Amino acid sequence: MNERPNILWYCTDQQRFDTIGALGNPHVRTPTIDRLVHEGTAFTKTYCQSPICTPSRSSFMTGLYPSRLHNTRNGNDTFPPYPPVITKLIADSGYTCGLIGKFHLQSSGHRTEPRLENGDGFSYWKFSHAPRDDWEEGHHYAEWVRERGGDLDALRSSDEHVPPELHQTTWGTECSLEFLRQQEGKNEPWLLNVNIYDPHPPFIPPKVYADQFDPNQMPGPHFRDSDLKHQEKLASLDFQDEIKTPEQHDAFRKQADYYAMIKQIDDQFLRILEYLEETGQRENTVIIFTSDHGESLGDHGLMYKGCRFYEGLVRIPLIFSWPGQFQTDQQADGLVEMLDLTATLVELSGLEQPDYMQGQSLIPILRGDADTHHIREFVRSEYFDALDPFFTGGTGTFGTMYRTEQYKLCMYHNKELGELYDLEADPWEFDDLWDSPAHQEIKHRLIEESFNAHVCLTTDMGSKRIAPM
Repeated sequence: MNERPNILWYCTDQQRFDTIGALGNPHVRTPTIDRLVHEGTAFTKTYCQSPICTPSRSSFMTGLYPSRLHNTRNGNDTFPPYPPVITKLIADSGYTCGLIGKFHLQSSGHRTEPRLENGDGFSYWKFSHAPRDDWEEGHHYAEWVRERGGDLDALRSSDEHVPPELHQTTWGTECSLEFLRQQEGKNEPWLLNVNIYDPHPPFIPPKVYADQFDPNQMPGPHFRDSDLKHQEKLASLDFQDEIKTPEQHDAFRKQADYYAMIKQIDDQFLRILEYLEETGQRENTVIIFTSDHGESLGDHGLMYKGCRFYEGLVRIPLIFSWPGQFQTDQQADGLVEMLDLTATLVELSGLEQPDYMQGQSLIPILRGDADTHHIREFVRSEYFDALDPFFTGGTGTFGTMYRTEQYKLCMYHNKELGELYDLEADPWEFDDLWDSPAHQEIKHRLIEESFNAHVCLTTDMGSKRIAPM
């Protein structure tokens, strides 16, 4: 057995925190993920560092806030040459690393996303961005479907949608099993980073899965009529869709399809876990299940993502399991950032955390040696001109979120707009206290704290000091 564990890092795309049966949602069907919750530790207040794909992924792949890394947009041309992504550090330490699916640290629009010039650490690379077929070459999933006689674009627009046997989620499992078979008999540990595109929109699960979820049985979004007036106040901020009622969004149907996509993920995730068990690798493999950011899903009159920081958008699943090593059936409700996942991966790999990384390892909590209720004083998330204004209808928005255990402060810079919520009294953020006379003192204190955190955590001081003058 390897002294250092194998690591299966399974990352979905745009999956909210409240989409797991064992964590309180009776409408989804996630028996595999539920089992992982019971066999491990779930961090139930985990926040991404941006509600948009590329800045979030760039952040947890390096251990830096997006603005500190200088990578805050989707559709960006290049990726910063420093620091190296963590899989490069881990591979250099002796791990065999594989990537399946999305990477999205650079733009994959009108081109296949290029590999990083300074290396990404992956010796096994099976790339798939969105499950479309509009790349000329290098998009392994699209090629896989064509080899099997399928036409992705035709299937996606059909009534049946892409069937399970040709689906990107299934392709991810097939590639995962191929990678795992290649590691059999080898002495070095491995890390496999599986990046499934679902449940990212468009919400078009295979019909066999869609038929399992009745829109009429869905709870629907967190919405009040007052949301429409409130969102009109914020309408100048970037967002991917218009402000509408749940009925106008067809939100109950979309929720059913979203849950259907997660059910398919759960089924395919099971196949990988079963293989690890059958081959005797489960005992020495850390399993991590997470996502890059959430989805509005009709909450507050919004669908998809953009410059907002509501719970459905910035709070995501994070579950760890390692038999005999990590606590089981443990739900840690202290505040956690995805930067802490980065630090934990580095420690799991036997590396010393570089001094530039901004997260803190969760290993003490996973081993039962630290408080599960108080992990961080606050968490942050950023949106800095992240989406193309042509597609969002905005003009480029800059926003930051600062969340303590009780309060969430959102500021939309140079817009004279902000939001303040008491999450203990109002967990679904219906009552904005920004203008409440009774909350001005706490608002101003949080603004100061947020400003201090931003300056201290995201300022790049440039070249290191080598002399006193």
